[in-house]
Amino acid sequence: MNDQSYQLLEVADGKPIKLWTEGVPVENEARAQLMNTAKMPFIFKHLAVMPDVHLGKGSTIGSVIPTVGAIIPAAVGVDIGCGMIAARTSLTAADLPDNLHGLRSAIEQAVPHGRSSDRSRRDKGAWDKIPQQADQAWAGLQPRFRLITDKYPKLANTNNRGHLGTLGSGNHFIEVCLDEANRVWFMLHSGSRGVGNAIGNLFIQMAQADMRQHIANLPDRDLAYFEEGSRHFDDYVEAVGWAQDFARQNRELMMRAVIQATRQVIRKPFEVALEAVNCHHNYVQKERHFGEDVLITRKGAVSAKKGELGIIPGSMGA
Repeated sequence: MNDQSYQLLEVADGKPIKLWTEGVPVENEARAQLMNTAKMPFIFKHLAVMPDVHLGKGSTIGSVIPTVGAIIPAAVGVDIGCGMIAARTSLTAADLPDNLHGLRSAIEQAVPHGRSSDRSRRDKGAWDKIPQQADQAWAGLQPRFRLITDKYPKLANTNNRGHLGTLGSGNHFIEVCLDEANRVWFMLHSGSRGVGNAIGNLFIQMAQADMRQHIANLPDRDLAYFEEGSRHFDDYVEAVGWAQDFARQNRELMMRAVIQATRQVIRKPFEVALEAVNCHHNYVQKERHFGEDVLITRKGAVSAKKGELGIIPGSMGA
């Protein structure tokens, strides 16, 4: 991108904001929220703002928040590791059946989705009988999860193992789609499910409790943060990293289930995972920028380094 492709918003007592929003209206509430975040003392260099920017909890969705020496749990949010996976197949539009109802039904049977509002009934969005593939993946995640639950026992009583390989509700979806060359792709959007939500909420509450003496000085209580070196900072980094791994494996398991379901409906042999992409758009990780190691929180934003594949599923703002 050339340097003229963004608008620069200078913030009094804060870092500047670079907005890639040419021709896109930015709501006043989102602009105010961005300015609040930019005033936090540990923001590194500048905030970067995406074209689909919109109001979020604490921090704005569609923004990249670089920090040094601190981390804001509400900026990462409660759908930790939420993101996209897509895989191109060797099928073309002509290989799809004229009526897609059978394919949709097969996928719906293969992947638990939605949720039951009646707490006394089994959650239809969780596994009744956990399949072998999901249990093998859980076996790899379980030892690190036990380290987390030893410190925070209430997280053990969450929907974790039973949600691995399931879609969820809200704006999470599975899609069979075509590219410009009429090739068939499978694509889905999901995150770390019930356990990630519980981890996110627990640490947001703990950050606010840790800062109760200073919370009145914050521009927004959802900007409560952990300072590097504090016990909760390290625990949060450990838990959020685990939830992001859960989310990535969750998407891989569902993609495998979608492929298996499709093979039952479309008898023509096909290859898959040509150009597979699996990327988070709600996450935090250590990266090197401008010669320094910084924590990068992407909230409704994907990494797009040179040569890196990513997915933007339409306008999440709409």
